[in-house]
Amino acid sequence: MNRATDAAVAEIRDLRVEIDGRAIVDGVSVRVPPGRVTALVGASGSGKTTTGLALLGEYPPGARVTGEVRRPGDGPVGYVPQHPAAVLNPARRVGALLDDIARPQVRHLRRAERRAAARALVLRALSEAQLADGEALLRRHPHQLSGGQQQRVVLAQALLLGARVIVADEPTTGQDALTKSRIVEQLAAVAARGIAVVLLSHDLDVVRALADEVLVMRAGRVVESGPVERLWTAPRHEWTRRLLDEQRAAGRAGASDGTGRPVLEVRDLTAVHDGGTVVLRAPHLTLHRGESLAVVGRSGSGKTTLARCLAGLHRDHDGEILLDGAPLPRSLRHRDRARLAAVQYVFQDARAAFDEHRPVLTQVARTAVRLRGVDERAATGEALTTLHRLGLAADLAHRRPGELSGGELQRASLARALLARPRVLICDEVTSGLDTVSRRALLDVLAGLVGEGDDLSLVLITHDLDTARLAHRIAVLDAGELVEQGPGQQVLTEPQHPFTVSLMRTTERLETGTRG
Repeated sequence: MNRATDAAVAEIRDLRVEIDGRAIVDGVSVRVPPGRVTALVGASGSGKTTTGLALLGEYPPGARVTGEVRRPGDGPVGYVPQHPAAVLNPARRVGALLDDIARPQVRHLRRAERRAAARALVLRALSEAQLADGEALLRRHPHQLSGGQQQRVVLAQALLLGARVIVADEPTTGQDALTKSRIVEQLAAVAARGIAVVLLSHDLDVVRALADEVLVMRAGRVVESGPVERLWTAPRHEWTRRLLDEQRAAGRAGASDGTGRPVLEVRDLTAVHDGGTVVLRAPHLTLHRGESLAVVGRSGSGKTTLARCLAGLHRDHDGEILLDGAPLPRSLRHRDRARLAAVQYVFQDARAAFDEHRPVLTQVARTAVRLRGVDERAATGEALTTLHRLGLAADLAHRRPGELSGGELQRASLARALLARPRVLICDEVTSGLDTVSRRALLDVLAGLVGEGDDLSLVLITHDLDTARLAHRIAVLDAGELVEQGPGQQVLTEPQHPFTVSLMRTTERLETGTRG
């Protein structure tokens, strides 16, 4: 990376952001030099995103702001949000979204040349954002992309804008180790071109591999800052040490006898998109009572499509999905209340799954009312208890979704699903928006839920092998094909398929902070 200059292209001085008299950012100062990667790390709700958005002049509604924010005068600030679906128009194809940005950049050309030139710019941006097969992707709508693909489309938008500063808010959320490694390489290449990158991340492996300077935040304040290697080898603040200790903690691979009739079974499943394009083939997959199954693969491998088929959210498939030996209707609309409660889905993009106008507590409690017939008062009490167990305080539960961080909303989304008392809980990247401490706590809760008895079984959709270590069994998807499955410990220590082997090796490189 370019370390030739320390002149800041953007700067925050003594920023304080208050909402209803409560400081969510307090006295934060950040210098953003060109060609460098400045990382803000910390727990969910620590103020990372509020600080990063200040560089764009964006603040929470009703916020009282003091301090100074200086932004570049000769170029825009690009933004890659944690929840990409929120900034992608669902009614327009990806090609149209990107063409809108590219067309103004080719107006100096002759009219006959503009269309081809704009398309070339778009395809180059997609390639730089690590999206293969750009021509095919341009024809899709955002909802037909995985969460990781949506994230990279937004990164392509920022690259097309020609920003001098890019604020990347959890850019590797929902990404597998191979794609993470490519995103690290790409953002490093962006910085090498003299663009400043502000990285907001809970993923400490990515921070170590990419960042020049790190600021550690807690409760709205910077508690420690310095060069990345110094923080890793000699952290000075207790909170920094705790974040690193939790990140280094090893997961647990479970054991399961896999006997008895499966609670959930997939037979000869073939799912399609775009009226016929096959995106998933799963000949046979089982989930037994009290068992956890991790489905692992790179972004776009078919993980979320599989989850949506199980939950009745993706109807375009052949084959059978059985619950306790009986076929489940393909569509959610054809499942009765008991089967709706039995199979619950926790979305990767928790923000999009909540009504922004109603308090979070009301929406969580509503599940018990609608699917179990619980009265509202009892449902509210049960919701508060469940939210507390998942680490979300009562004062946060009474707020609207827009006042919670992405990680806090993920925990609320999990609580909402648990209030249905499901037989099968499908968790789609539920730890991807959490810092290391919160992620470990949530994984412990999930392990405890499965271990309490044989009533709950768990499907973990994840790109993260540390999360997969929680599972009794692991299934690996690559390019829509089920390429390997088996006991978790066996798959993690003795992978058989070349893709699984490469995934393990790339994860090891990220954990040691190398890019090669």
